[in-house]
Amino acid sequence: MRKIITKTVDKKNKLKTIKKSTKTASNLKRVNKSAVTSSVKSDKTVNLKSKSGIVPIIDISGKNQGSYKLPKNYFLQKPNNKLLAQAHRIFYLNQFIHKASTKTRSQVRGGGAKPWSQKGRGRARAGSIRSPLWVGGGVVFGPKPRKSYLKLPKKMRKIAFISALSAKNEQLSIKIVSDIDKIKPKTKILNALLKKLDISGNTLLILDKPRKNVELAARNIPKIFVQTLDNLNTLNILESENLLFSKEAINKLNEKD
Repeated sequence: MRKIITKTVDKKNKLKTIKKSTKTASNLKRVNKSAVTSSVKSDKTVNLKSKSGIVPIIDISGKNQGSYKLPKNYFLQKPNNKLLAQAHRIFYLNQFIHKASTKTRSQVRGGGAKPWSQKGRGRARAGSIRSPLWVGGGVVFGPKPRKSYLKLPKKMRKIAFISALSAKNEQLSIKIVSDIDKIKPKTKILNALLKKLDISGNTLLILDKPRKNVELAARNIPKIFVQTLDNLNTLNILESENLLFSKEAINKLNEKD
């Protein structure tokens, strides 16, 4: 009888421990779920902030001059990644020139005379040493210099341009500089501004119109390129890590909106 009683007591204790462990496990799951949901909420808030289109305005000395609301039709759209890949391929291919060149049998020097007589030698018939079958002969269907050109429709070009700007806005890589037209043509000043903004990598400085002083200030700084708004295209935007708009350029773009 004693043995039976001890066995039942042990079973009851085991059941209690199992119940406690299941409760703690369920509590841990609840805590983990709450942590996950909170992290998702925080990510959503970050994305909302990045998609709000509010960008800081900085002057030449690096001081904050307030904020600017980017135009919705250019910077707050959903990027079309497939179209961006297609546009990048077309823009890049149109800049490439095929320079490879080969000669046909008519262009290779020599081979005017028949190498040996047609019969009596016991060798294969040959009419020219510049035959494509011979070493040093011509090339059949070889490459020639050509310029390939692919065209992207106007509407697709515009959507790709908007997608590229919207993607850069989501990456928080857009800033606006005021009074950039008043900068002195010195590399030191522009370099100090880039250091204050903590900008590294390929940077595109976009102006409303050509300005000689800005071009002179930027030409000796590696990985910074000056471009006017009229010449800006999708390839320039995609190949740059940061976009620095002058206030005049962003206002001009806002007028187009």
